[in-house]
Amino acid sequence: MSQFWCDFAWLGGDTATPHVLIDVVDGRIGAVAAGVDRPPAAAHLAGLTLPGMANAHSHAFHRALRGRTQVGTGSFWTWRDQMYALAQSLTPDTYFDLAQAVFGEMLLAGVTCVGEFHYLHHGAEGRRYTDPNAMGVAVVAAAKAVGIRITLLDTCYLHGGIGIAPNEVQQRFSDGSAEAWAERVSLIADNDVARVGAAIHSVRAVDPDSMRVVAGWAAPRSAPLHAHVSEQHAENEQCRIAHGRTPTEVLSDAGALGERFTAVHATHLSDRDVALLGGSRCTICMCPTTERDLADGIGPTTRLGAAGANISLGSDSHAVIDLFEEARAVELDERLSSNVRGNHTAAMLLKAATLHGHRSLGWVDAGIIRAGAVADLVSVRLDSVRTAGASAGSLLETAVFAATATDVHHVIVGGEVRVRDGAHVSFDVAGELGRTLRTVWEGV
Repeated sequence: MSQFWCDFAWLGGDTATPHVLIDVVDGRIGAVAAGVDRPPAAAHLAGLTLPGMANAHSHAFHRALRGRTQVGTGSFWTWRDQMYALAQSLTPDTYFDLAQAVFGEMLLAGVTCVGEFHYLHHGAEGRRYTDPNAMGVAVVAAAKAVGIRITLLDTCYLHGGIGIAPNEVQQRFSDGSAEAWAERVSLIADNDVARVGAAIHSVRAVDPDSMRVVAGWAAPRSAPLHAHVSEQHAENEQCRIAHGRTPTEVLSDAGALGERFTAVHATHLSDRDVALLGGSRCTICMCPTTERDLADGIGPTTRLGAAGANISLGSDSHAVIDLFEEARAVELDERLSSNVRGNHTAAMLLKAATLHGHRSLGWVDAGIIRAGAVADLVSVRLDSVRTAGASAGSLLETAVFAATATDVHHVIVGGEVRVRDGAHVSFDVAGELGRTLRTVWEGV
């Protein structure tokens, strides 16, 4: 058994609790005691300790685009062209190196679990590797190497647009049919730190009949099911022309909606869409730093929450990797569109970053500090220039509305310290990011 003693810890309520002792046995929390003195043998976690955070929507290879897509003007579609050029260059070996460095950056930011929305499956012109899951295996191995939990959201991606055959790059994403996708993904097994879920890329890339196949694969396995939903106006317009319904309505008719379903972005929704998603108890994964980077818009999170949906968070294209920024952006962006402050409390936003994110990825025993949960902990400094002077009664607000990823100083996954004093215990994250990104771009 090991013990961690926290100056303050968030146990799920509206305020932080002082002097919390956490016992860890075999990677899980054995007991939690509040208001106790520090035992001599207990490791001290200074500042505010949170449950590990879940990045519920990641495309690891997009990290290589940071800064480069900011040159000049453009839209989601011009950004996508640059992403395709990058995707064309990657191999299982280079993808392992890139994903390992990106997952290391996530750990430094307090992310202990990632949902990797994975659609880069095959080689050039869609040719399968000897192991048809070579790219997915590389991503999972990268997560294991740095010590982060992962749900591989293996993504069905069949078309280049509604009714359009995939182009040369998109052929790397496509299995040809949903049945072939299901056959391939069934070869991947869960383990203690990696789980497998399903994803429907979008209504642009997957037709309704194929959606039913993907949802039918996920249902008997109780696997998470994610999809990009209504990210752009153009997507909605194309869907209405082709199917006479919104993307949410198409997904509903295909049997996708439910408590295991997560709608990513959900930016441009009708009242009917909001009612369907909320009434089905779906999760909505908001990725504000990407949504604003791509000029997509601001999602109706308050209306979705009122309808019954849970909110989770993702860093998506990794314009930045900072779930504190994603959390506060949900509230601050909505203030801009509604002219109302206080739509989401700090505790609600922390639940989005922790409990709801983990549940959307199938980790129902994570994202909370309580006996029986996995021992994933993140400690945030309260003595930085951003957080210094915080009062005991406003620590959650300080974390959400002032702290950044830089303020994370200790990260523990399954009871094992992975980040100590702001550095990974065995991996030079910045050095590897620099080396790997140079190598990746040399191949583009």
